[in-house]
Amino acid sequence: MPTVNIYSKNKQNLNKLLGLSADLKVLIADLLTCDNIKLSTNEISIRFLKIEGNQTIAPVELEINAAAFKNRVLKQDKICKIVRSFIMDKCPFIEDVRVWLVLSELGHSW
Repeated sequence: MPTVNIYSKNKQNLNKLLGLSADLKVLIADLLTCDNIKLSTNEISIRFLKIEGNQTIAPVELEINAAAFKNRVLKQDKICKIVRSFIMDKCPFIEDVRVWLVLSELGHSW
Protein backbone atom coordinates (compact mmCIF):
# COMPACT_ATOMS: atom_id res chain seq x y z
CA MET A 1 0.00 0.00 0.00
CA PRO A 2 1.60 3.24 -1.12
CA THR A 3 1.93 6.14 1.28
CA VAL A 4 2.24 9.81 0.46
CA ASN A 5 3.79 12.27 2.91
CA ILE A 6 3.12 15.91 2.09
CA TYR A 7 5.34 18.39 3.90
CA SER A 8 4.99 22.16 4.17
CA LYS A 9 5.83 24.80 6.72
CA ASN A 10 2.79 26.77 5.52
CA LYS A 11 -0.43 25.51 7.12
CA GLN A 12 -2.52 27.24 4.43
CA ASN A 13 -0.76 25.19 1.73
CA LEU A 14 -1.55 22.01 3.65
CA ASN A 15 -5.20 23.01 4.05
CA LYS A 16 -5.54 23.66 0.31
CA LEU A 17 -3.85 20.36 -0.50
CA LEU A 18 -6.12 18.58 1.95
CA GLY A 19 -9.00 19.61 -0.30
CA LEU A 20 -7.25 17.89 -3.22
CA SER A 21 -6.56 14.65 -1.38
CA ALA A 22 -9.39 12.65 -3.03
CA ASP A 23 -8.26 13.67 -6.53
CA LEU A 24 -4.63 13.11 -5.60
CA LYS A 25 -5.45 9.58 -4.42
CA VAL A 26 -7.14 8.84 -7.76
CA LEU A 27 -4.13 10.15 -9.67
CA ILE A 28 -1.56 8.27 -7.60
CA ALA A 29 -3.55 5.03 -7.67
CA ASP A 30 -3.70 5.31 -11.46
CA LEU A 31 -0.01 6.18 -11.86
CA LEU A 32 1.16 3.36 -9.58
CA THR A 33 -1.11 0.71 -11.06
CA CYS A 34 0.95 -1.80 -13.00
CA ASP A 35 0.56 -5.21 -14.63
CA ASN A 36 -1.52 -7.39 -12.33
CA ILE A 37 -1.73 -4.83 -9.54
CA LYS A 38 -4.67 -2.44 -9.88
CA LEU A 39 -4.64 0.02 -7.00
CA SER A 40 -7.76 1.64 -5.63
CA THR A 41 -7.93 4.91 -3.76
CA ASN A 42 -8.52 3.19 -0.42
CA GLU A 43 -5.05 1.65 -0.75
CA ILE A 44 -3.33 5.05 -0.80
CA SER A 45 -2.51 6.70 2.53
CA ILE A 46 -1.89 10.45 2.45
CA ARG A 47 -0.38 12.27 5.43
CA PHE A 48 -0.12 16.03 5.79
CA LEU A 49 2.82 17.16 7.89
CA LYS A 50 3.54 20.72 9.01
CA ILE A 51 7.25 21.21 9.43
CA GLU A 52 9.26 23.69 11.45
CA GLY A 53 12.36 25.52 10.29
CA ASN A 54 13.64 26.65 6.92
CA GLN A 55 15.46 23.53 5.78
CA THR A 56 13.21 22.55 2.88
CA ILE A 57 14.00 22.64 -0.82
CA ALA A 58 10.52 23.83 -1.83
CA PRO A 59 7.41 25.25 -0.13
CA VAL A 60 5.70 21.88 -0.65
CA GLU A 61 7.45 18.52 -0.79
CA LEU A 62 5.93 15.10 -1.42
CA GLU A 63 7.41 11.68 -0.74
CA ILE A 64 5.56 8.84 -2.39
CA ASN A 65 6.61 5.48 -0.96
CA ALA A 66 5.72 2.32 -2.89
CA ALA A 67 6.99 -1.11 -3.80
CA ALA A 68 9.63 -1.22 -6.54
CA PHE A 69 7.76 -2.97 -9.31
CA LYS A 70 9.47 -2.87 -12.70
CA ASN A 71 6.82 -0.67 -14.37
CA ARG A 72 7.17 1.91 -11.62
CA VAL A 73 10.95 1.92 -11.83
CA LEU A 74 10.80 2.45 -15.60
CA LYS A 75 8.51 5.46 -15.31
CA GLN A 76 9.52 6.90 -11.94
CA ASP A 77 10.56 10.33 -13.25
CA LYS A 78 7.39 10.60 -15.32
CA ILE A 79 5.26 9.77 -12.27
CA CYS A 80 6.96 12.52 -10.23
CA LYS A 81 6.52 15.09 -13.00
CA ILE A 82 2.83 14.27 -13.43
CA VAL A 83 2.15 14.59 -9.69
CA ARG A 84 4.09 17.88 -9.56
CA SER A 85 2.19 19.28 -12.55
CA PHE A 86 -1.14 18.22 -11.04
CA ILE A 87 -0.45 20.11 -7.82
CA MET A 88 1.01 23.16 -9.54
CA ASP A 89 -2.04 23.35 -11.85
CA LYS A 90 -4.56 22.98 -9.03
CA CYS A 91 -2.69 25.27 -6.60
CA PRO A 92 -0.97 28.00 -8.67
CA PHE A 93 -0.39 30.04 -5.50
CA ILE A 94 2.21 27.49 -4.38
CA GLU A 95 5.57 28.70 -5.69
CA ASP A 96 7.21 25.31 -6.10
CA VAL A 97 6.55 21.64 -5.45
CA ARG A 98 9.12 18.84 -5.32
CA VAL A 99 8.11 15.20 -5.61
CA TRP A 100 10.15 12.11 -4.79
CA LEU A 101 9.09 8.56 -5.55
CA VAL A 102 10.80 6.20 -3.11
CA LEU A 103 10.64 2.65 -4.45
CA SER A 104 11.68 -0.17 -2.13
CA GLU A 105 11.06 -3.75 -1.14
CA LEU A 106 7.72 -4.22 0.49
CA GLY A 107 6.86 -5.71 3.83
CA HIS A 108 3.55 -5.16 5.61
CA SER A 109 1.37 -6.25 8.48
CA TRP A 110 -2.34 -6.24 9.10
